[in-house]
This record gives sequence, structure tokens and C-alpha cells, in this order.
Amino acid sequence: MRRVARLLVLTVVFAAATLAVLTSQTAPAPAPAPAQTGSTAKPYTTWRSYSGGGHSSQYSALDQINKGNVGKLAVAWTFPVTGTNIFNPAVIDGVMYAPVGGGTLIALDAATGKELWRKDSAAPSGARGMNYWESANRSDRRFIFLKSGNVTAINAANGDTITSFGNNGMVDLRDAMDRKPPGPVGTSNPGRIFQDLFIISLPGGASYGGPPADVHAYNVVTGKLAWVFHAIPHEGEFGYQTWPEGAWTRSGGVHNWSEMTVDEANGIAFINFGSPRFDFYGGDRKGDNLYGNSLVAIDARTGKRLWHQQLIHHDLWDYDLPQAPKLLTIRQNNQNIDIVAQGTKHGFLFVFDRKTGRPIWPIEERKVPQSDVPGEWSSPTQPFPTRPAPYARQSFTEKDINPYLPKEQQDALRARMKTLRNEGLFTPPSFEGSIEMPGHNGGANFGTSAVDPIRGEYYVVHKALPTVLHMALPQPPGAGRGGGRGGGNAIVTPEQKAALMTQAKDLVAQANGARLEFLSPVEFMTVAFPGGSMSAVGPPWSEMVKYDLNTGDIKWRIPTGDVDAPPEFNIPKGTGAQYPRNAPLVTAGGLIFLGTGPERKVRAYDRDNGKELWVNSLPNGSEGMPATYEVNGRQFVVFPVAAANGTFPARFDALAAPAAPRGGAPAPGADAQAGAPPGGGGRAARGGRGDGGPQLPSAYIAFALPQ
Repeated sequence: MRRVARLLVLTVVFAAATLAVLTSQTAPAPAPAPAQTGSTAKPYTTWRSYSGGGHSSQYSALDQINKGNVGKLAVAWTFPVTGTNIFNPAVIDGVMYAPVGGGTLIALDAATGKELWRKDSAAPSGARGMNYWESANRSDRRFIFLKSGNVTAINAANGDTITSFGNNGMVDLRDAMDRKPPGPVGTSNPGRIFQDLFIISLPGGASYGGPPADVHAYNVVTGKLAWVFHAIPHEGEFGYQTWPEGAWTRSGGVHNWSEMTVDEANGIAFINFGSPRFDFYGGDRKGDNLYGNSLVAIDARTGKRLWHQQLIHHDLWDYDLPQAPKLLTIRQNNQNIDIVAQGTKHGFLFVFDRKTGRPIWPIEERKVPQSDVPGEWSSPTQPFPTRPAPYARQSFTEKDINPYLPKEQQDALRARMKTLRNEGLFTPPSFEGSIEMPGHNGGANFGTSAVDPIRGEYYVVHKALPTVLHMALPQPPGAGRGGGRGGGNAIVTPEQKAALMTQAKDLVAQANGARLEFLSPVEFMTVAFPGGSMSAVGPPWSEMVKYDLNTGDIKWRIPTGDVDAPPEFNIPKGTGAQYPRNAPLVTAGGLIFLGTGPERKVRAYDRDNGKELWVNSLPNGSEGMPATYEVNGRQFVVFPVAAANGTFPARFDALAAPAAPRGGAPAPGADAQAGAPPGGGGRAARGGRGDGGPQLPSAYIAFALPQ
């Protein structure tokens, strides 16, 4: 109850403090004085598109806010939004553009938060961000994004649709697709603009038989299709032999669903592709499956492949490449090297020469465990970078069980883990269940890395969220397609597995080469207990790690936030939150800004040593990516604060049962709730959004130094 009371007080204080600000926003205000334009601004000092620009660096050279004064940061303005919002705003000429809910796009004075205009039904469909383009003389200024399955162009001056673009302002993505789905297609990937081209990856569907997620480029003025890159190669194209013959006509996925990067100086689009479909069974797609799980360098003008590196062969773990490649310059052997660094879900950081694709440090092909699922083919080896060291934990054994769980839940989890297949990283899915760590919703994710592109520093936020991957037999004809995401957690005995294997072998024989749609209900390893739920694995639950990519060394790692638990759980500080999906922002002021959604806090850290320098409580959770910009000589940092409890938070009910005492040993006499799951609860165990708590105020909140 203390936590609820504290939140209610904070909400009231926030509402009272911002009422005066918000009441002045009902009428349009005069436009602010022009700021530096993108064409004249110094590098990395604007925030005109998602993550700061096509470089995806999440870095700003602004340094007015620095280590010496960050402790003085205060709320400069707020603007209310409705619903969940993780959008990264764009700021051009002192005007901030962002959606505020219900499909409405607004333009604000970025210095005061006062509304300049709003346009209903004009916001992007995607949740993360959008891209800005202007003509050489700046007479044509527009945003390009996806809306309801269409590439859409709107006027940055007023939000109006630009009807000369495409067909009355829109281009249907399906027009250029080889296999056209019946309804509109969409993705939250904001895409990227290179010169006069808008580059976007198509969605790939979550199950069997969806379309390939090809990459399209459209002219930003006319909407005309410029080129297509086939995510699943067609006959005669490089990589065709890594699939069964004609796979592009029936297989799907390989979706760059998250974000991408453009190297404007070299004219390269870097596409970080996702897994082929189905995520956890590939009996119908024997081979390495290019360009699944590959970093591909594409000529941004023509769509031609320049080089590629496949980072997982024949993915069976849903280990997409989940975040934008990062562009940096490092120095080795007295020479500057332009590199691209790719973070992953499974905890490795791969680093390549940007122009040639040469690994900066050797990558070894190592033998990995093999699948025993009938009909499956698994790659005998997987790529392991010899340097840098991984940022995430890549195994989960009994010694790693969360010591703050009640004893009965720990014992039940320990007993279940003995029955699961657990051979470390790349343990394939199985009928008895296989442990996946850091899990396909763990490791790094979209937006969770930032760089200093000049100093060669890479910062990544990751989380440890183990998952059980277990296979299930195909459903009977007419019962629906494969790809279920709800999961049970019952122990599968050896006898039960033997029976399932026999049935599976019979089905494979009967299919005679036709596709079988095995299921794999996903189970995130959160453990319910009397009084709440927590992760099955012990802390740290989330961390931020700094690399010096000049040497490949890890410089420091710190937990990101804490778990706010009742005292009887004896959870110390410094565990990392469960589970933020927040994006860091690095600045030349020597700072890293980062929110932790489940805690409802934002922090600034000293980027040299990871020390916390500033913390501010929020009225709601903040996920997504902050932006920073300067107007009239004043630097601002703005956060979307509208994400409820974050993703997969620890949950503690008002009447919590006794838990583990200090030191991690379980409390004596801690009784398990009848029927409580012993080792995971799938998505139902999240306890986050929509949990029946009070409605929290949502807003964009901008911070600045006092004037």
C-alpha cells in the first residue's frame, strides 16, 4: 500500500504542477523563432528524425547540460497524451512533432511545449518514430512514414497530406509485393531516408506462410518505387541455395521489424534482418536461410547487396537482429577505421568494417547442440565472436535461480529445470522444453544501444529474461495456423516425450515432404507466488554496459534501476529493474540519459564510469527513446512518459507473503498458493499494463536547466 500511496501523491503533485502549463495549450501559439536548420547545423546537434537521424547513433554533440550541472535539471514543460506512447519526437526549426494518441499529430513550440497545430488522423501507425525530408531550398518540407499500410507524405508546416505524392498522398505497400496479403500491411520500423529515397522493410507475418519481408525504396517526392531487395532470394540471386528450391514463393519472415541505419557519406543502407518464419521450427526451410538474422549492407541508391554477415544460421530461437546497426570510427594501428556494430538478442556484439564487411575481430564457427524434433534440420555450427566479450548472460542453471522467490517456488522451479533440455546457448526447442537465455525478449532490443560515433564508444542496455521453448504437435486441419504464443509449464515426462516423438515421426512420414506446422507456445520464465510474481532468474535483471570499440574492452557495467519490493522480500538495491525496454541517449556533456519504465524514473549517468548523477521520479512509466535538442541557446531533453508499468515488471500484491530473507535464503514456512505455476506463466504472468490500477497521467516531459 505504501507504493500505491506514493504514486497517488506523485500523480497529484504532477497534475498540480503542470496545470498552469497545460491550460495555456488550448489555443495555437505563434511559431517560435527559427533555430539552426539541418543543412547549417553542426553534426549531431539536431534531432530531425528517429534516434537523431539516419545514423541511428542516439548521440548528441550538445553539451550545455553536463556532468557539472545535470543535478539542476528541472521540468521545463509537459504536454499530455492519451494511451501508451513510446514515440521518439522529431524537432525541426524549434518545432517538435509527435503523436498524442487517437491518430492525432501535433506540432509544439519545442521551447515552451505550447501547441502550434494539431491534425487528426495524421499520425504514423508505427509506435517508434518518423523521418523528415526537405528540398534543397527548403520550400518542400515533409514527413514520410507508414500509415495504415501506406507510405504517406505530410506537410511539416501544417500536417496536411501531400496529395501529389503517390495516389492522393499514399502508396500501398502491397502494390510491389510478389505475394499480396488481403489486408493492409504495417510495421513499427520507422524506415530511413537517404537523399530522395524512403527505405522501408515490409512486415513478414508471425507464422507459417506469411510473405517475405522485402525492403522497398520509394521516391520521397513522387512515391514511385525505386528498388526492391529480396529478403528471401529469388532464383539466380545470391543466397538462393540456402533455402529449399522456390522458397520465396511460400516461405516468409526475415523481417527487419525494428529499425535500420543509413550511412549517408558512403551511400549504404544497413539492414538488420530478423528470423525466418516459423520462429521455432524450420523443417520446411532446410538450409542457412539467407538473409535471415543477417546484417546486410545495401547500396542505398540501387538496392544491390554490397556485403552481408549472417549472425545466426537457420534460426530456431526467434533471435532476430533487433536493433539498428551503429556507425562509429575507431582507431587501430594508428589508422582510423569506419565500423558498424550490431547488437543482438542473444548477447553478442559483432563489429565489422563498414565498407567491406571484414570482422574487426575473428568470428569462429563453433559446434552447437542439435535438434531432435522430427523433420527438423539444425545448423551444425553458429558464429561466435572472439571479441568483444558478450554483454548478456547466456546460460541459466539451477545455481542462477532467483534467491528472492519463496522456497516452495524455488524448489518447484529447480525440479522442473531438471526435466528441461539445457545445453547452453543455442539449445534448440524440444518437446520436453528447452531453456533459452537471455531469451528472445531478453538481451538487447530496439533502441537499447547508443554510441559516441567519434570516440568509438558503445553503450548497450540489456535484460535477462529466460524463456522455455517447447514444441507441440500441429493442430488438426481447420483448427488454425501455427505460432501460438500462450504457454503452459507442465513437466513433460520421458514417457510423454517418447509418445510425442512417435506421433511427430508418423506425421512427418505422412506429410511426405509437405509442410507441417508444429506449434511452440512461448513461456517467459516469470514465477507466480502468493503475493505476486518475479523472474525465475536471479539478479542482475537489467544492466547497461560500456564498450571501448577501439580495443574491444568492456569498460564498466552497472544495473539499470531497482525492483521496488515490500521490505519482507529483502531485495537489495542494485539489482536492475524487471524489465525495462528503454533507450539510452549519450551526449557530449559526458552524460547518458536513461529511463526505467517499471520504476517510473529517469536518470543521468556519468558516461566515464557509470555513476548515477541525477534521478527524477515520473508520474508514469517511460519506455522508448528520449530526444535532445537546442532552441535559442537552451538544451532540452524530452521523454515520452506513457508506458504504465513497463514490460514484464515484477509484481507485488498489497498483501505479500513472506519471501526470501536477507542473503537470498527462502523464508521458513513460506507457503505456496494452491495451483500456482512452478516455473513460468507465459504472457499472463506479466502483471503490467491493464492490471486494474489507477489511470496514470501520460505526457511528453521536457527537462532543461533553470533559466
